[in-house]
Amino acid sequence: METNQNTRRNFLKSTVLTGAGLTFGGSLLASGATSFHKENSSNKIISSELKKRKLGNLEVTELGFGCMNIAWAYGPETSKEHAIALIRKSYEHGIRFFDTAEVYGPFYSEEVVGEALKPYRNDVVISTKFGFEVDPVTKARKGLNSQPKYIRQNVERMLKRLQTDHIDLLYQHRVDPNVPIEDVAGTVGDLIKEGKVKHFGLSSAGEATIRRAHKEYPVTAVQNEYSFWTRDPEHEVLPTCQELGIGLVPWSPLGMGYLSGQFAQGFPFRENDLRVTASFPRFSDENMIKNRPIVNILQKMAHEKNATPIQINLAWLLAKSPNIVPIPGTINPYHFEENITSVNVELTKDDIKTLEDAFSQETVYGNRAPEALAAAHDIGVNIGSSSKGTNGKSPLK
Repeated sequence: METNQNTRRNFLKSTVLTGAGLTFGGSLLASGATSFHKENSSNKIISSELKKRKLGNLEVTELGFGCMNIAWAYGPETSKEHAIALIRKSYEHGIRFFDTAEVYGPFYSEEVVGEALKPYRNDVVISTKFGFEVDPVTKARKGLNSQPKYIRQNVERMLKRLQTDHIDLLYQHRVDPNVPIEDVAGTVGDLIKEGKVKHFGLSSAGEATIRRAHKEYPVTAVQNEYSFWTRDPEHEVLPTCQELGIGLVPWSPLGMGYLSGQFAQGFPFRENDLRVTASFPRFSDENMIKNRPIVNILQKMAHEKNATPIQINLAWLLAKSPNIVPIPGTINPYHFEENITSVNVELTKDDIKTLEDAFSQETVYGNRAPEALAAAHDIGVNIGSSSKGTNGKSPLK
C-alpha cells in the first residue's frame, strides 16, 4: 500500500498545474492532498495532445470530462467558482467533450457546465441525460420518466440551464420499463429534426434495447460503466456497439477511484460519499482489501511504463477500441493532470495480453453496485444477465 501511495504522490508532485495558473482552494482536494506544491511546479505544462475519435459519426476528443463529481456523489458539491475554473482549464488543456446530466445535483452540474462553456460553445461537444423525473422547483426525485411529453419538457429546461440552443448528445439515463424504447428514440429523433438535439444516446442499456432503439433512430453512443475491474460491457454491449458502429463511453472509468491504489480499510471518505452512504459492495473494508490484487496488476505495469495505475487503466480502455471514449471526472486538479496525461502512455499488444492474462487469474469481489441501484439497470447490462432472446427492460410498443 505504501509503495502505491508514494508512487502516485511523487507523480502528482511532479505535475505543473500551479505554474500554468490553475489555482483551487484546499477544500476541493480529495483525502491525502491538501495543497499545491509550488516548489515542484514550473511554467511548463506536461504535453498531452488529445487525438480525435468517433462516437458513431460524432467527433470528440479521445478523453472527455465527466461533470458529475462537481455536483454530488463523492462528497458535497463543489463551489461554482472552482468548478467553472476546472472545466475551463480542461478546455485549455484540449478537452472538447463534456458530460453532465439533469439529475447531477440535480440541475447544478448542468448550470455550471453551461456557464463554464458558454465562451467556447461552438468548439465543444456537450452531452447530457434525461430519464429521471425531478420536480423543477423542489428538486424532489420521483423515479424514472421517459414519457415523450416529459422528454420534451426536460429538454427545454436543459437548454436553459446549459445556456445553449442545442444539445450535442442526449442520452436516456436509464431504460424506462413503462415506455417503449421506440417512443423514446422517436421523440429524440424528432428533437434532432427540430435542431434542439444533434445526437441520440443510451445509458445503462443492454443489447436488446440498443438494437430496438437503433432500428427506430440511429444511436450515436452508449454510456455504460466500464473499467479494468468492471468488465460487464464485454459480454454483449461492446460487441453490439462495434457491430452497429456505435461508440462506447465508459462511465466510472477509474473504478470509482479504487484503481488509483489509494483505498484500503479505514479510508477517510468525505461526507455524503455515495460509495459509503449507498453501501457499494466493492467499497466495504473487506472487499477493498480482497480486491487489492487487481490494483497490483496495474501497478506492476505502471512501474514499467513510468506511469500510475490510473493511467494504465485509462490507456487500457483507449487501447480496447478506437470507438471508446472514457470520461473521467474529478474535482482534484492533481488527478485531472494525471488523467489527461494518460494519453501519453502507450500499451503494446503484448502489454495488453499481459494485463488480460493477469486479470483472468484474479477474482473481483463484490458487485459493482448495490442491489437497489443495479435494479434500475437494463437486462444484459450486468455480468450474469443477458438480453438475448428478450426485448430488454423496455416494453414492446
